Amino acid sequence: MLGELEQLVILGVLHAGRDAYGVPVHDEIQRRANRELTLGTIYKTLSRLEDKGLIASEWGLSENKQRAKFYRLTAAGKKQLSAEQSKWKLLVKAIAGVMKPAS
Repeated sequence: MLGELEQLVILGVLHAGRDAYGVPVHDEIQRRANRELTLGTIYKTLSRLEDKGLIASEWGLSENKQRAKFYRLTAAGKKQLSAEQSKWKLLVKAIAGVMKPAS
């Protein structure tokens, strides 16, 4: 479950912005999701997502002129993100219904 959550969060971050490399992805996850993931976890998850064809990468230069691997969402990644978002919305709705006090 945790691996799936990490993947969903990373897909969401890549979908919301431009191509990014590991450090900005990490920073954006911390900022937007209030979720602490190590850079090692980020890079492992990025690698898994790339192996699945959900993201693609290309080498470029970061803002401080360091060589970095930039990641972007593929069409398959966008489709997967949409499907996962739908599942999460249903799960949240089901949990909210269960957590309501009985009348």
